[in-house]
Amino acid sequence: MAKKSIVLLPETEDILAQMGLQIKYARLRRKLPAELVAERAGISRATLVSIEKGLPSVAIGCYAAVLHALNYMDKDLLLVAKDDELGRKLQDLDLPVRKRVSKRG
Repeated sequence: MAKKSIVLLPETEDILAQMGLQIKYARLRRKLPAELVAERAGISRATLVSIEKGLPSVAIGCYAAVLHALNYMDKDLLLVAKDDELGRKLQDLDLPVRKRVSKRG
């Protein structure tokens, strides 16, 4: 069975590449060898290399495991879509507006 290829917008590919580089720099700042981080995350070294390249074919769970292995950085994932400004505006536009009926007759 052939693997599905993931089609992303170039901007999204750039974001993943930047995220992978940031993960790599976080590992290097902590002076942790790739083998150790991969072992702590329960993934292969090749998967860690793919994460550090920002490849979209790697499961998000592997990204989270690596962030956790870098001293609990997985909590940063809670910041994703935390302040959904557009979503809140769209929600506000769809809120029903109650109209009161005048009791004066």
